[in-house]
Amino acid sequence: MIRVLIVDDDPLVRSALTLMLGGQSDIGVVGEAGNGLDGLAVAADLSPDVVLMDIRMPVLNGLDATRRLHATSDPPRVIVLTTFDADDYVVSALAAGADGFLLKDTPPAEILDAIRKVADGDPMLSPSVTATLIRRVRLDNGNDRSQGAEEKLATLTSREHEVAVAVGRGLSNAEIAAELFLSVPTVKAHVSRLFDKLQVTNRVQIAICVHDAGLV
Repeated sequence: MIRVLIVDDDPLVRSALTLMLGGQSDIGVVGEAGNGLDGLAVAADLSPDVVLMDIRMPVLNGLDATRRLHATSDPPRVIVLTTFDADDYVVSALAAGADGFLLKDTPPAEILDAIRKVADGDPMLSPSVTATLIRRVRLDNGNDRSQGAEEKLATLTSREHEVAVAVGRGLSNAEIAAELFLSVPTVKAHVSRLFDKLQVTNRVQIAICVHDAGLV
């Protein structure tokens, strides 16, 4: 059972999410909180696996709450779930340690899928958010990054290259394993090597490199 904590200042949103998650056999809502500070206290008491975190909340906002959770000894996974898709929010949430960033208008099936993937250690960004982040990085670092990306990707083995492109397409480790006929642990090992070879620290940066090279 994936234990979920919902932190949102809107009671209707909390109720809707609780109702949606309540029908799942492998996911259960263990607690709710109406602001980031209460969320930290509830998380400390209940040790959830995944926290669904709003951004704009009174007392303590979701970004600061995520940052504090991430600094604990055994932090839960955090999915930022918000109505705001501004570039700054995406970048700030990832910098704070969020494992996922989804918009509240994301279809319920995709939210459920994101919870399962994040609980399994797979960071999750909606395609629109990934595109936003890639656009932001390009604006911050110049428009012509293709040559550097191509040079980095040229250092990969053929299998690592396939895994990198699959990550760039937004596939999870399990989906990559099924597509390339590999085990999930093998995919995870390839992804770890991609971090080293491409000099990146997360899957989004792998996706950016693949997009810069024009492969997706």
